[in-house]
Parts: sequence; structure tokens; C-alpha cells
Amino acid sequence: MNRENFGSKLGAILAAAGSAVGLGNVWRFPIETGQNGGAAFIIIYIICIVTLGLPIMISEFLIGRYTHSNTAGAYRILSDGSPWRWVGRMGVFTGWFILCYYAVVGGWTMHYTWLSLSNSFAGVPATEFGHIFEDFTANPWLPSLWFILFIGITHLIISRGVQSGIEQFSKIMMPTLFIITLVLTVCSISLPGATAGIEFLLKPDWSKVDSSVILAAMGQAFFSLSLGMGCLCTYASYFDEKTPLAKTATHVAVIDTLIAIMAGFIIFPSVFNIGMNPNEVGAGASLTFISLPNVFQQAFGEGSLLAILFSTLFYFLLFVAALTSAMSLHEVATAYITEEFKLSRRKGTLIITGTVLILGLCCSLSFGPLSGIQLMGRNIFSLFDDFSGMVLLPLGGMLISIFAGWKLDRQLYRDEISNGGDLRTPYFRALVFSLRYIAPLAIGLVFLDQQGAFNFLKG
Repeated sequence: MNRENFGSKLGAILAAAGSAVGLGNVWRFPIETGQNGGAAFIIIYIICIVTLGLPIMISEFLIGRYTHSNTAGAYRILSDGSPWRWVGRMGVFTGWFILCYYAVVGGWTMHYTWLSLSNSFAGVPATEFGHIFEDFTANPWLPSLWFILFIGITHLIISRGVQSGIEQFSKIMMPTLFIITLVLTVCSISLPGATAGIEFLLKPDWSKVDSSVILAAMGQAFFSLSLGMGCLCTYASYFDEKTPLAKTATHVAVIDTLIAIMAGFIIFPSVFNIGMNPNEVGAGASLTFISLPNVFQQAFGEGSLLAILFSTLFYFLLFVAALTSAMSLHEVATAYITEEFKLSRRKGTLIITGTVLILGLCCSLSFGPLSGIQLMGRNIFSLFDDFSGMVLLPLGGMLISIFAGWKLDRQLYRDEISNGGDLRTPYFRALVFSLRYIAPLAIGLVFLDQQGAFNFLKG
């Protein structure tokens, strides 16, 4: 079967960056930074990106490009029939599994974009924003309709193929995402009292740095780059032989980190402008869909044109970030099913979309009609979220680093990252050392931290 490649290096970089840049950049990174020492956390995070994130990302790129196969096929080719082939299949499952609930949140971003555009937040008391979100998610049909629309858009893009779909839309959406982020950042730091928010975000507070902060930085570095879910490996299978893998990985990491830091500049100056304690804004969905609508209304003038514009752009930014990540998650599973079962892209895309619709609707309805289905105190959505974040992603990342560091032939590794000797690789030994020793240990610690093994360190 003839496989498509990305048509340009820029397209490859933007597509890979789109996979990495997602909701976590906006609703996790700023809070982690603010609560863990500001600039001190950012410095530690960047160190973790270099020593932990980049080696694994380069390895995923290498495995994908060398085999020019879907993630499961790539590990089957390189594993010589050993059990290591299951690492690829696990990556495919992880990407598909995450998409089932991630697309639900993507639908939420579309709903809140509409609420912002229609000025529905004007005149709402601060105490009611939580009720608005709870009533929306518990609604038996509205979140499901937005979810179906979101996954439908994703389906249409993926069904168009690599160049006409993924690459073309990445070239549109990633610059759009960056421009919106830049505009929102400038607006936010122009607010009265923004200096306090900027200082909170960027002034190092080394007194807060302890082992728990380092664990948080390692976890953020790992999760932020979309490692361990097959996305980067799948996208790299569409790279041409001249694509500089290490340079591309660096570009992706820089873009991902820059967007995350700018998200902090969007949020914290607004928070400080209205005199709110940053520790009161919460995190995750609580931050994004409950605290921030109130913050933006108060900071930019309730019901004002600027408040409408700022809030609408912010939630549209979230939608774009969610969509670029959803595209890569969908493509992981689509590439697998079309290549392994010799199906057309149209049929493969339909099958993946259909399965995601079934499980995604279960996740969406778990806040309403299916809320009675609980396991270990978690609804269906939370089970999907926790199992992927606490088990599948760290386990997949650890196995990838061990496979690349110990199983792959070192000469093959050197030849791939040097493009057959055309590029200098003075970092090669450090890269292998990190893959063999630093990355598995670090991810193991993150995995244990996800299970609560180090809660005693967090007070």
C-alpha cells in the first residue's frame, strides 16, 4: 500500500506541534507553574524537557520514520517477533482510548465558545458559574450534540488524508492558535494590576522547590509532549528521509512550551486584576469552565465588547488546541486499522469514528443519565481520564524509552538521527544514556507519584 508523506518540513513540524499542544497546555501548565515556584518550576520543567521529553520524542520520531508504518506495525517490524511488539499495539489503544473522552471536552470548548459569543455570561453572579457548568454537563443531550459535532469535524479532516487533511489544516490551525494566544496575552498583560500576575508567574520562588515540585515538573514535561500514545510515532511515519529528527523534536518542544507559558500570561494577570487569589481558581475543568468565565467578565467589564471578544477568543483557542490533538489521536487508530486490515482510509476512518462515538457518548452521559455507573467512586469519564493518565501514558513512555535505549541497534539509531551521516550528532551518547537510565527512572517516579506513593511529600 502506497503511503502518503507530509508535503513539507513546515507541515511536519506544525502537525507534530499540533499533536503536542492541547488542553493541558492551558489548564494544567499555568496552575502547575503558579503553585510550584513560578519561574523556578519553568526552569526545572525545561530541564526535564531536555533530559526526559526530547529523548523519547526523538525515539518515537525515529521508530516511525524508519519503518514508515503505523505504530503497531513499526514495533512489530523492529521487535523481531519478540513481545516488544505489544508496545506499539498499546500505543494505538492508548491514543484511541484517550480520544473517546478527550473529544467530549472538545465539545465543551465549542459550547463555551458559543456562550461567550452570545454574551451569556453577562450578569451571572460569581457563585452561579459552577452551576452553569454542572447543569450543562448533566444535560442528557446538549453535551452529546457538541461532542458529536467535534468528532465529526475531526473525522472530516482525517478522512481527507495526510497532506489534504492533517497537513493542510495544521498549517491553518497552528498559526491561528499562536496568533490568538499572542493577542490574548497582550490584552491580559495590558490590564491594570497585570504586573502582579506576571511577577507571580515568572519570579522564581525557590523556597517552594522540593521533591514534589520536581515530580510535578517531570510529569508535566512527559504529558505535555503527547508521549506514549502513538501520535508522534504515527506522524513521523509520514516524514521524508531528509527530515532532521532532533531539530524537529526541538521545534515541537519549543512551540509547546511557549504556548504553555503564554497561557499563564493570559490567565494570571486577569486573576490578579480582580484581586482573586490564584489558589482559589482551581485547576483543570474547574479553572477553565467555572473560574475563568467569571474572571474574564470582571477583568474586562461585565458584558462589554472586550469581555465578549476576549472570552470568545479564549474558548476558540481551546477548541483549536483540542482539535489539533484530537486529529493526531484519531490518526493513530486510523493508520493502524487501514494498514493492518488493508482497508481504505474512508472505511478505516468511519470505523474509528463509530467506536469513538459509542464510548464517547458513554463518557459524555456519565455526568447525567449514566452518572449512577460508578467504579471506585469514579464515573465513566473519570475512569477513562485516570486510567490513561495514571497507567497507560507513563507505562507506555517507560516501555518506549527502554525499547529505544536497550533493544534498538545503536548503529541504526545513529544512522537515523544523523540522516545517514549527513547531520552531526554530538549528543548521541547523552541521548542513549538518558533513554537507558534517566528516562525510565524518571517515568517510574512519575508513575508512582500518579498512584499517590509520594503524597507524604506534598504535606
